[in-house]
Amino acid sequence: MDLKGKKVFVTGAEGFIGSHLTEKLVEMGANVTALVQYNSFNNWGWIDTFDKKILDNINVITGDIREYDNMKRAIKGQDVVFHLAALIAIPYSYLSPMAYVRTNVEGTTNVLEACRDYDVEKIVHTSTSETYGTALYVPIDEKHPLQGQSPYSASKIGADKIAESYYRSFNLPVATIRPFNTYGPRQSARAVIPTIISQILSGKTQIKLGSLTPTRDFNYVKDTAEAFIKIAESENTVGEVINAGSNYEISIGETVKKIITILGKEIDIVSDDERVRPEKSEVNRLWADNSKIKKLTSWEPQYTLDEGLRETVEWIRNNMHYFKTDIYNV
Repeated sequence: MDLKGKKVFVTGAEGFIGSHLTEKLVEMGANVTALVQYNSFNNWGWIDTFDKKILDNINVITGDIREYDNMKRAIKGQDVVFHLAALIAIPYSYLSPMAYVRTNVEGTTNVLEACRDYDVEKIVHTSTSETYGTALYVPIDEKHPLQGQSPYSASKIGADKIAESYYRSFNLPVATIRPFNTYGPRQSARAVIPTIISQILSGKTQIKLGSLTPTRDFNYVKDTAEAFIKIAESENTVGEVINAGSNYEISIGETVKKIITILGKEIDIVSDDERVRPEKSEVNRLWADNSKIKKLTSWEPQYTLDEGLRETVEWIRNNMHYFKTDIYNV
């Protein structure tokens, strides 16, 4: 499928990955409608920061995926739907589990049902590597068991299974992308990499983190956005769950060392109990097997971790006003 000229709808377009994907789609020549969550301030999130040439080519609408009628109106006439809208912060899911069920499970059902009503040509539903929980074997392929180690991951497992059921029950042309640990410009300090960088750039010589031993498979956001597009374009991805990862594992502690080297600082690291997940909830190891996405599409990562970290450091350096480094961002 060629996305140029297609009517493309993006939920969660104002967010971290969604904003990068939306920009890329506009640059490709897609006719993009961006859904941002309704708020009385008419705040469009990261879309508000877009270059005017990009912004002038986006139809921005406000709404809420938790409302079916809203989704039905918004999706009517669309050819392709990228569904990224979700509650994603793991710590907050401990405080408000039901909010995650309503948004991630019920909201996804509303999006899929609207797509079914209007015979959308392709839907790309967003999962997460957190659905795998701590690796039972590595690298993690798509056959790895799913483990609900947090209310967030459990809600995403539910959403993924709803998407699977719509493919199997109604032949809905949905593909599920399962990104591993995306990072880069526009990511909030709820995530570990911007937390590290922003604390150091604020002048702190002692930074607060959770556990340093878990490993992650980090992926630069531009690579992740490209994976969404390749999965949408491929005719081989319908009905499939597909990892988008680098096939490279690194601990949080080693990641901190890389960032410290890039910034040329001497930093002490303090373990902050508030940032440590409950013992049975911590995902200790993530490492993606990305052979399936390479087989089904032409995608593979273009950025090394060092390259992506350097770009992220420069973006955060120029945008420190977005970060409140004295507050733990749940």
